[in-house]
Amino acid sequence: MLLLKGVISKSIYLKANFSTTVPVQKKLTVRDLLGMAIDEELERDPRVFILGEEVAQYDGPYKITKGLLKKYGDKRVIDTPITEMGFTGIAVGAAMAGLRPICEFMTMNFAMQAIDQIINSAAKTFYMSAGRFNVPIVFRGNNGCPAGVAAQHSQCFAAWYGHCPGLKVVVPYSGEDNKALLKASIRDPDPVVFLEHELMYAREFEVSDKVLSKDYVLPIGKAHIEKEGKHVTLVSYSRHVGFCLDAAKDLEKSGVSAEVVNLRSIRPLDMGVIFKSVKKTHHIVTVEQGWPAFGVGAEILARISEDRTFFELDQPGIRITAADIPVPYCEPLETLCIPQPKDIVQIVKKLLNVKK
Repeated sequence: MLLLKGVISKSIYLKANFSTTVPVQKKLTVRDLLGMAIDEELERDPRVFILGEEVAQYDGPYKITKGLLKKYGDKRVIDTPITEMGFTGIAVGAAMAGLRPICEFMTMNFAMQAIDQIINSAAKTFYMSAGRFNVPIVFRGNNGCPAGVAAQHSQCFAAWYGHCPGLKVVVPYSGEDNKALLKASIRDPDPVVFLEHELMYAREFEVSDKVLSKDYVLPIGKAHIEKEGKHVTLVSYSRHVGFCLDAAKDLEKSGVSAEVVNLRSIRPLDMGVIFKSVKKTHHIVTVEQGWPAFGVGAEILARISEDRTFFELDQPGIRITAADIPVPYCEPLETLCIPQPKDIVQIVKKLLNVKK
């Protein structure tokens, strides 16, 4: 048993004669699953390659590309100079020429150096060429506030990229999300911004053999109900889906049943799942790590107000966001700045007038 546990923790999968009636679950980290997705797509399609800072000889700054240089060589796993504008332009040009690049940023904060290439070169080309040129490219990297890296390295770019037509914006939470949606993004004919979270890389999730299949992908633009409930709808993405699940567990002690919606992508935004949930619970709270102004929560509540679903609400919807300031370096201040599970519990209780 100890031997089996050790083998599984090292991401080596044993072939066992398990019963077909019981789905097999393995615990794997988000890091493992992202690396697996990239490996499988490099193997499946010779047009796929990955480039970025330290992705090859160093095995990736977060070890997601570990072993890929040795397996695929330096034509398909490419170290770049520290010049985001430059290597992003190379990747976009390669996509226009028929290849399928994965452009890794050490952090999406550094992608601001390449914003002209992402928006003006990648996002707009299909439209401006009257549909003659696709740009099949994935821009991926960690997004949001990791821990103690100060204001210039702690921004959430979901709303930034979600604002731009021509991009698809994926915001995974679970192990299944990260593996299956990254594979779908690499196969997609259009530019995809894939926003990971650094503090999720070491997080373990149980995944089934179905998820581990090389052919398993999730559709981009479909939200997922992580937990069903009947009193309030909590809508979130990325790491804060986990915070909502923690809050929902706490709220159960007070008799509150919360439904948790994992957006999975914010462009396209699956309002159908949200509308259906609100019609059941009659209350909605959105939770995000981004700033309040013009954010994802603001967009969701605006769309509800423009739809007849608005009349299903018993109370106005509420946004829970980061504080409207640059993220502090000081750890206690940083924690206060970013929504925590206890903040979600407090707001939901206030919304539902729960005293205990």
